Amino acid sequence: MSDLIERVEAQVSGRVQGVGFRYFTTQQARRLGVDGWVRNEPDGTVRIVAEGPRDSLERLLDRLRDGPAGARVKVVQTDWTTASGKLAGFSVRYF
Repeated sequence: MSDLIERVEAQVSGRVQGVGFRYFTTQQARRLGVDGWVRNEPDGTVRIVAEGPRDSLERLLDRLRDGPAGARVKVVQTDWTTASGKLAGFSVRYF
């Protein structure tokens, strides 16, 4: 397991709002020890910004592709960048 911290920004589309997706994401991220945040976007998608070891982020993305009961995930778009190191904990953000 690598100690290198990476950052992934993800946009999840499909039926992902109104089904507990943000809380599901928060729970999964905390279990994996990932820092960051999640929020609903006006276009109906869910945006996630997360930092942590690559393997933990990959596992988070795998769980996002399944989503919680009631969700119908169509696409998870990702953008990998350099970690800022400024995120602590994982939370739900609001507009």
